[in-house]
Amino acid sequence: MAKKPKTYTPNFKFKVVMESMVKGNVAEVARQYQVHPNQLSSWRSYFNQNGHVIFERGNDHEEKFKKKVMELENIIGKKEIEINILKKYLDFYAPLDGA
Repeated sequence: MAKKPKTYTPNFKFKVVMESMVKGNVAEVARQYQVHPNQLSSWRSYFNQNGHVIFERGNDHEEKFKKKVMELENIIGKKEIEINILKKYLDFYAPLDGA
């Protein structure tokens, strides 16, 4: 039976990479967290190449959130109009005897 590869959380990876950057010793940090030194080096390379994306996504995420809020506000507005139209329709066609 094949052995499943270990999976690590993004928080764990970030913590290990940052500690290796501070200490400057990949082998020591890898040993401390029981990660293969090649894996840690790979994480560090990825972090060095793509670390700037973290700051770029913040604005993009905020814009998507604002857009979604606007869409939902529009839907709510349309539903309120539909409800008012239906209330007027029911008042117009309601029987006079209250039955």
